[in-house]
Amino acid sequence: MQPGQLIVITGPSGVGKGTLVRHLLTRFPNLYLSVSATTRPPRPGEIEGEDYYFLDRPSFEEKMAAGEFLESAEYAGNYYGTPQSAIAAQLATGQTVILEIELEGARQVCQSFPEARRIFILPPSFEELERRLRGRGKDAETAIARRLERAQEELAASEEFPDQIVNDDLETALDAIEKIIFSR
Repeated sequence: MQPGQLIVITGPSGVGKGTLVRHLLTRFPNLYLSVSATTRPPRPGEIEGEDYYFLDRPSFEEKMAAGEFLESAEYAGNYYGTPQSAIAAQLATGQTVILEIELEGARQVCQSFPEARRIFILPPSFEELERRLRGRGKDAETAIARRLERAQEELAASEEFPDQIVNDDLETALDAIEKIIFSR
């Protein structure tokens, strides 16, 4: 059996990674989306084990120290990480695994899995990214300011990723992601 492929999708908060991945999974339900763990509190409507594994900070730090994460990072004051065992099991069965993660975590994964397909999602403009973040209505002003500051750093790192897609039009961006995934 051929080993599976790992697809890393990253980009700044508010760029539309989650929307793109949800549409991709609707089109291709056989793709496996890795569920990350986080210390941030659940947003309204988020489901434990489906959106994230919600952990308190001490539990996350314990798992991190035990090497249970493929990658982990602190972002906007909270930890995020990818549980390692589920990824390894899926790849071993030949499954295509999608990781939708932030930049620092994507860099860590790419060191462990240099063969991973690496996709960076870009906004049409920084102004549009700010509009999207504010339009969510989910974060406090201080969190938005942190995310925008971080976005500038992340956008500067986009050149590290061989595949870059501007999320200006949903269908065009989805088609571009599909071509990357299925042109193995």
